[in-house]
Amino acid sequence: MTTAYLDFEKPVQTIHARAADYRAAGDEAGAKHAEGAARRLLAETYARLTPWQKTLVARHPSRPHFCDMVKALVEDFTPLAGDRAFGEDFAIIGGLGRLRGAGTPVMVIGHEKGNDTTTRVKHNFGMGRPEGYRKAIRLIELAGRFNVPIVTLVDTAGAFPGLDAEERGQAEAIARATEACLAAPVPLIAAITGEGGSGGAVALAAADRVIMFEHAVYAVISPEGCASILWRTADKANSHAPEAAEAMRVTAADLKNLGVIDTIVTEPLGGAHRDPAAAVASLTMAIAAELTPLLAMDPRELRRARRDKFVEMGRHL
Repeated sequence: MTTAYLDFEKPVQTIHARAADYRAAGDEAGAKHAEGAARRLLAETYARLTPWQKTLVARHPSRPHFCDMVKALVEDFTPLAGDRAFGEDFAIIGGLGRLRGAGTPVMVIGHEKGNDTTTRVKHNFGMGRPEGYRKAIRLIELAGRFNVPIVTLVDTAGAFPGLDAEERGQAEAIARATEACLAAPVPLIAAITGEGGSGGAVALAAADRVIMFEHAVYAVISPEGCASILWRTADKANSHAPEAAEAMRVTAADLKNLGVIDTIVTEPLGGAHRDPAAAVASLTMAIAAELTPLLAMDPRELRRARRDKFVEMGRHL
């Protein structure tokens, strides 16, 4: 179990520390009793998480990311690099493999945030540059040519807003990636696994089916960004972020009710970071279940249904 506790988990941390003290003193019965109490409190806490607390869970540093998931999600993963125009972007990774259990060939594309300082810098904290989105376009089109279904794993605070990215056409690259998703002649499943932030997320999530971990979040802007715009002063952004998260309806349950996502994937007790293997196993089963009926549809039917899905979504939002 992870030892990185979020602020609202401090009471659980206290009981876990007490259990460790009991065990160190040789009181195994006391330790088990305390661990049971901690588990019950954790269950109660996670049953009533606020949208802001879910945002913090979605950002947990130990939450599984693309490189963690792809090892369990697919077999024989072969990464494919470069956009064939500028260079390689390590924030967005993609490649071919076979869906574990089903054996179905898939093209997997997603954001990688990194797990420590070195890898986070390497992967730019999961914030893609234009070459990353153009690489995604290349892989989506490649999958279409070879009739390989596509799975995207979305986990980003948003596309990189730096000057170099803007100079190379960030907005155009995001728009083209969204267009490529909508035009794909093969089934496309998008999974929101952590943060689904802004156009950087939508660029990989215009899919036939959008599934989402129960403690992930998905929104056009971060709660902090929304707060800074609405309350107009940067110093108030963080203090108003919980209020903004509530108003934005960023949670899986809210988005399911709005018709923005199709399926909620259950996480282990206390979030995916507490049992990554179980979380990825649930995700794999959900992807396989959503993919099966789509494989029977022809390209024209897929494109038409995908277009209708997003047009209908726009009518109700």
